[in-house]
Amino acid sequence: MTAVTTHRTAEEIGRTTAGPRELPPLGETREVPLPDVVERTLPSGLRVLAAHRPGVPMVEVRMRVPFAARTPEHPAVGELLSSTLLTGTASRDRVEIDDELAAVGADLGVSIDPERLSIGGSGLAEGLPRILGVLGDVLTAATHPDTEVARERERLAERIAVARAQPRTIAREALQRKRFGDHPITREMPGADEVAAVTAEQVRALQAASLVPGGAILTLVGDIDPDAAIDEVAGALAGWTADHLAHELEAPPLPEPGDLLLVHRPGSVQSQLRLSGRALRRGDDGYAALQLANLVFGGYFSSRWMENIREDKGYTYGAHSGMEFVPGGSLLGVETDVASDVTAAALLETRYELGRIVAVPPTPAEVEAARAYAIGSLLISLDSQGGLAGMLTSLAADGLDVDWLRAHPGRLSAVTVDEVAAAALEFFAPSTFTGVVVGDADVIGAGVRALGGITGP
Repeated sequence: MTAVTTHRTAEEIGRTTAGPRELPPLGETREVPLPDVVERTLPSGLRVLAAHRPGVPMVEVRMRVPFAARTPEHPAVGELLSSTLLTGTASRDRVEIDDELAAVGADLGVSIDPERLSIGGSGLAEGLPRILGVLGDVLTAATHPDTEVARERERLAERIAVARAQPRTIAREALQRKRFGDHPITREMPGADEVAAVTAEQVRALQAASLVPGGAILTLVGDIDPDAAIDEVAGALAGWTADHLAHELEAPPLPEPGDLLLVHRPGSVQSQLRLSGRALRRGDDGYAALQLANLVFGGYFSSRWMENIREDKGYTYGAHSGMEFVPGGSLLGVETDVASDVTAAALLETRYELGRIVAVPPTPAEVEAARAYAIGSLLISLDSQGGLAGMLTSLAADGLDVDWLRAHPGRLSAVTVDEVAAAALEFFAPSTFTGVVVGDADVIGAGVRALGGITGP
């Protein structure tokens, strides 16, 4: 006999004869225990952080080396250095490096930006000595073979050409120039012609001069003995030394409030809105309140701004606001992409929501929802070895440690509605922002100029 089933809609499942089912109350936030972090600074100046986080027999490796530019060609040379660092040493070629890492289920990757060079990856915890052996080898004896530099130079030039045609890249570069002028922090991507001019000799010289341990941070998190792991690091990286510190990026001048710059992108069918204002660093007393104010405004899917321009108006697929940390400061970013024909309307609604969170402060219900999201997402992000390793490295660069991390859920829980309202008043007023609007000025220009506060073509 075949059973008869009846399909019920989501609305039917969520209702009873007495009306909608009530959602159960949120339970107490579960605390994720954070391990103790052992820290030691080696004679070379390298800071090593190690934490025992069992669960899976793996170890996460994160290295951060200050890598600020000292010459005009540095960004282009640095990009090629990062892409060829793992392509060969005096004792291993590219295949041998890959095989050595694969033997312990490991991988390593290198990235670079105007502030730092980063090396990260993971592998079996029992293979940590071999991972560190490869790391020590590339840090001290990478050869950057001519053939590898030539191959990567060609690939990188192609990637840059493609990236520079993308609307988000154009908007990012325009925003950086608007905020920081000609400060080195704006050099996030070199020109294709600059990359084409780089030689292997320049790459090797940059490694010798700038990829040094003094001021660098190495973080290990996993199923390891922290003290023993640091001893392993001291041995494997003993040859990585220098007589000077790594180059820290000089703090840029923080942007002043002002008009938005209209950037002409001919033929564009979309516009990019990028607003930026000042914010607080993690260690500031008001950071937790600002974090919640940001969530209420535009920091997550249930925010006011998202509900307005996506859910209600349908102007965009996504809108986001959040903090961006730079040397010596922090910035609040507000960004979305919209169709050209609704650019002025989206900008109007964005300014409206910025003004509304000042004039109509977050309600207790909004603050509680943002608080639950902030604490929950933080704990989820720290539940993995990789998430914890990345956070510990970022905090260490900011002069903070695991104790700050342990206390942050409590700080978020203690923030009052009035404190969130005060943060919104101080940081979200439309008059505190600057930024750019990127799009076809022939199409969007008249509309956005009519709103005022716009300069440009």
